[in-house]
Amino acid sequence: MVGPRSVPHWLGILLGEKFFDPCLLHESAKKNEKNIFCLTCCITICPHCLPLHRPHRRLQIRRYVYQDVIRLSDAQKFINCSLVQPYTTNSAKVVFLNERPMSRPFRGSGNFCIKCDRSLQDPFLFCSISCKINHIESSKPGGKKLEPPSNELLPFLYKTRTDFSFLDLQEDPQMAYDFGNGGGGDGNAMNCKANKRSSILMPQAEGNSRRKGVPHRSPLN
Repeated sequence: MVGPRSVPHWLGILLGEKFFDPCLLHESAKKNEKNIFCLTCCITICPHCLPLHRPHRRLQIRRYVYQDVIRLSDAQKFINCSLVQPYTTNSAKVVFLNERPMSRPFRGSGNFCIKCDRSLQDPFLFCSISCKINHIESSKPGGKKLEPPSNELLPFLYKTRTDFSFLDLQEDPQMAYDFGNGGGGDGNAMNCKANKRSSILMPQAEGNSRRKGVPHRSPLN
């Protein structure tokens, strides 16, 4: 039996990376923003860097409401994105990499991100990939952000090892992570709607602590 391993190196770097800065290798070139992440090299690159990374696995980063997103279809090749709310932009479904800042607390009722309390459409439970990962990790006894996940949580977080059959695992041992048997469906979430809730069980303690929004009325004069 293979024991749990740490979260893949590329995933931690992806979530902490800053995109859309000018590429220092192609300063004089047009369209030199670093909007591509190479999973093999764990670095951000610009379109002019692609010839050196042709055989590598890559993710293209996009912008939506001033935040970094990736296409849901691309993300699902590497990560189980179930219960992460997708959004539609330019006829494509995308998911946010990180938690989005909120200018003011949301007041109302409905579904909320378990990690950051952002308002969501039912049945989604997370507003971003990082919120899902950090919630799972922090739900374990003594858990911390991006620490080794337990075997029970692997199917909830990652895709199967077979999805990485195209990678040279000898060259990049970080890709040889034990990904479990997770399903990566998007919940039929076109335009932020889905037909039914995923059957994946959430940690019991966290589920019981979720609260509905309390309506607030202005004081009477």
